[in-house]
Amino acid sequence: MSDNELGAYLRACREARQPADVGLPGGGRRRTPGLRRSELATVAGVSVEYLTRLEQGRDRNPSMQVLVSLADALRLSPDERIHLRYLAKVTSGGIALCPTAGQAPCRTVRPAVRMLLERMEPAPAALLNRLGEVVARTTGFERLFGPVGLLEDDQPNLHRYVFTDTRARIAFPEWDKVADEQAAALKYEAGPDDPFAAELIALLTFAAGEAFTGRMAGPAVPPKPAPVQHMVHPRAGELRLVREPLDLPADDQRILVYLPADTATATALDRLAGRHPGALRAVSA
Repeated sequence: MSDNELGAYLRACREARQPADVGLPGGGRRRTPGLRRSELATVAGVSVEYLTRLEQGRDRNPSMQVLVSLADALRLSPDERIHLRYLAKVTSGGIALCPTAGQAPCRTVRPAVRMLLERMEPAPAALLNRLGEVVARTTGFERLFGPVGLLEDDQPNLHRYVFTDTRARIAFPEWDKVADEQAAALKYEAGPDDPFAAELIALLTFAAGEAFTGRMAGPAVPPKPAPVQHMVHPRAGELRLVREPLDLPADDQRILVYLPADTATATALDRLAGRHPGALRAVSA
């Protein structure tokens, strides 16, 4: 990594946008591609001089408010916002993105728990820690959530997927209910002195904005999962799923099992697994 990754990324994003992309008139011929610094500075509400210092690496500590303003002005996607925030932390010296204080979320799998997951095949099931990270999963879970993008990250995270991946809004037709549930779960699991949860909350706040922060307002209460979760799968079509959590308090983890809520869903999941209908049976919600 060079010593000015943040500035280079800001400039690349600026040059990749046209004035019309940020609500400005075209303004005729341009010697350089994309937005002028003055145009981005105007939309973001910062001075041209300050934006120049950022792009040239002469200022390495932009405030969170400035980053949000620039991300909003550039119409950055959630993934782009996450990357911008990452570069800002690295550039400012906050390289250790995982806090060192507090107990880290458990990312190990006990042999007995792994054996239990294996016995659950072909049902979709995953081992989650308190941050919503997918620590382990069945192949049934991979067939269900792999095609919708959840498992593409090195460390898949259900909260992050729901709030920052646009494919989640397609996979979950009732996205608002899913988002409510995920925010409630994170808020309930995050203790007041949990720096790891605080880091995830800060990331989602920056990446998702009001869609996340609005749901995080108010007191922490236990989440109330919907009896049936509706999902649209690119291969299996519309699915109705019942989720059964199995808490593992000693590990600060839980197993979440997805079961078919009707015969059509059971048949669709069997087909995903390459099995004859009947391997999975529908359960009542």
